[in-house]
Amino acid sequence: MAKAKKKLTASRKRARKEAKSERQKKYMWIFMNGKQVKVKRPPTIDGLDVDDEYIKQNADPIWLHQNEMWEYI
Repeated sequence: MAKAKKKLTASRKRARKEAKSERQKKYMWIFMNGKQVKVKRPPTIDGLDVDDEYIKQNADPIWLHQNEMWEYI
């Protein structure tokens, strides 16, 4: 006969929930070659990608047009 599982205590449940939220902030799931893979999230500042913000503020209109980034013009 199998043992009955013990329920988690409130403190362990809270710690597990906090650890899960930290993992979700640090990693994301994507599909590569038909398989689900966990990868690190790209760095962001206030939810905006760091590279996009730099491009928006420092790129000239000709370069944006050549690279088909018309939404930033």
